[in-house]
Amino acid sequence: MAVPKKRTSKSKSRSHKANWKRKTYYSSKKAISLGKSILTGKSNSFIYLNTESNSIAID
Repeated sequence: MAVPKKRTSKSKSRSHKANWKRKTYYSSKKAISLGKSILTGKSNSFIYLNTESNSIAID
């Protein structure tokens, strides 16, 4: 017979949410940094083709 799961405590759910937000913060910070480095032309992390009007990134 199915039994309901126990309730997650408020502190545990807040901890999970804080960890999720921390991960998204650092990934967005890294993406912005990479974008800035591509715009300035100082990118060493991947190869991309630079044409006259647009840039095509290849990961």
